[in-house]
Amino acid sequence: MTLLAVTRLELRRLFVRPLGWIIGALALAELGWRFALLLQFFLMNQVQLASIPDGPGYTDIVIMPLLSSIALPFALAELALLIVPLLTMSSLASERAAGTLGLLYASGLSATRIFIGKYLAVLVWLALWLALALAIPVSMAQGAHLDWGKLAAATLGTFLTLAVLAAIGLACSAFSQHPAASAALALIVSVTLYCVNLGAQHAGVDSGFINWLAMSTHQDNMMRGLVSSVDVSWFLLAIAVALALGIHRLASDKERG
Repeated sequence: MTLLAVTRLELRRLFVRPLGWIIGALALAELGWRFALLLQFFLMNQVQLASIPDGPGYTDIVIMPLLSSIALPFALAELALLIVPLLTMSSLASERAAGTLGLLYASGLSATRIFIGKYLAVLVWLALWLALALAIPVSMAQGAHLDWGKLAAATLGTFLTLAVLAAIGLACSAFSQHPAASAALALIVSVTLYCVNLGAQHAGVDSGFINWLAMSTHQDNMMRGLVSSVDVSWFLLAIAVALALGIHRLASDKERG
């Protein structure tokens, strides 16, 4: 069995299980309702917005809050904090509980290939979900002016956020004995990492290590259309740390048999 075979197997499981379809459909329905509210607000205030020099447009008023907005939950990024742990909780924890994880070890696959294969499958599912969510506001492109540069930066930031959450979810699944425990652990870690700097911001501190540590800091920069090597490096570092921890756990399980 190869890395690609593990990815295909995990993808098949994600699309066969009803949980993935249910949470995906509910999330898209909520995002569609949110889009309708944001579009209504934009249309009602279009005259006032047009009178403001360099004022916010369709991209700022509709698309950006659809992707991420703590002030008006739940946007896509905030929904992902709940959805990704549910999506990844069964990837490894359920196989360990059912005793089928040993079959993957017996196939001769390394812990790295098993973990990366499952991670790629989750990324494909999340990429499809993100594409469907973006199709809702982009469908209005002919009737509204889109800032494609800002949209590309925001899409990159959102996808990197989903990639970090997926890596955390899989790592928690690797360390857990039961899917429910995996989902709870992933939710706690993800929410903590996402908004660890809220206390500092309320205290008026906008810089320092605590703000650098928070995922929302780097995502917010991309939501404003700013793509920097510092922010991208943070996401890649967070993904690498989560993957390394998950692979190490699987490798230890494999050695213990």
